[in-house]
Amino acid sequence: FHDHALMIIFLICFLVLYALFLTLTTKLTNTNISDAQEMETVWTILPAIVLVLIALPSLRILYMTDEVNDPSLTIKSIGHQWYWTYEYTDYGGLIFNSYMLPPLFLEPGDLRLLDVDNRVVLPIEAPIRMMITSQDVLHSWAVPTLGLKTDAIPGRLNQTTFTATRPGVYYGQCSEICGAN
Repeated sequence: FHDHALMIIFLICFLVLYALFLTLTTKLTNTNISDAQEMETVWTILPAIVLVLIALPSLRILYMTDEVNDPSLTIKSIGHQWYWTYEYTDYGGLIFNSYMLPPLFLEPGDLRLLDVDNRVVLPIEAPIRMMITSQDVLHSWAVPTLGLKTDAIPGRLNQTTFTATRPGVYYGQCSEICGAN
């Protein structure tokens, strides 16, 4: 896609520079060029065609990279006020709640407003599908280290896919205005 878009950009730059060169080096003998309706039509339709030529391959690539046909693991995440429920759908209904640790229960080295009592365990180097919804209000399931942020909306099931590339702890965080906690 990069090469495709770059060729279109080079073509546009070449045409603009050529038009500027002609404007600067030739005498303008035709003074009625500002009334040419055919020219106005061309310079209105031509950019629209160029945008379509850039958008169609871009949308195809975006769709192909977002869809995982055979994920190794599917997890359903349900947002509640002040906690999340996770369900490993591939493993017969393994369900647990994940609450943020209150400041009184934090140990040295724990991160305030990031550590939870039950963490989600994921394999590395495996495609994972995350199904995200909400039970009550709008939430935002976000893990900045993985580059993920998906809204959890009541009555709607959103999907995101990702692959964890290194072992370790990835912290999610609330990115909505949720209230006191």
